[in-house]
Amino acid sequence: MFSQGLEFSIINLQVSFNFQVMKSSNKKFDLEERTGKFGEEIILLLRNLEKDIVISPVISQLVRSATSIGANYTEANNASSEKDFKNKIFICKKEVQETKHWMKLVSGYYPTYKLRFEPLAKEAHEFVLIFQKIITTLKNKH
Repeated sequence: MFSQGLEFSIINLQVSFNFQVMKSSNKKFDLEERTGKFGEEIILLLRNLEKDIVISPVISQLVRSATSIGANYTEANNASSEKDFKNKIFICKKEVQETKHWMKLVSGYYPTYKLRFEPLAKEAHEFVLIFQKIITTLKNKH
């Protein structure tokens, strides 16, 4: 990590989100693992859908955006500077918002799968809040 101060701020962010369930079960909060798992869950859900010429490109976009969240967060954790870190986190937030868009389209195309998309949509919303909090904290730091 490029700065112990920034690392400390991120740890404090984890506490400020008040993840009581994770704390009470003694599980370490790991956003890298969580974003990776999100991408995996999207792939598993989409793998079984019957695809046609209309929805295939949309599904491909969803897979790309959903899996890039974790990839960009991993890159952020290995950033060479605070500016680089902030940029990667901003990209993570943009990818989550794009993912939410594609999920809405795909779940609308497959109405019988809407309930299976709900927990993923909730997780995506939480990611937006987390990434926005990180961005806001970094802005307020200066």
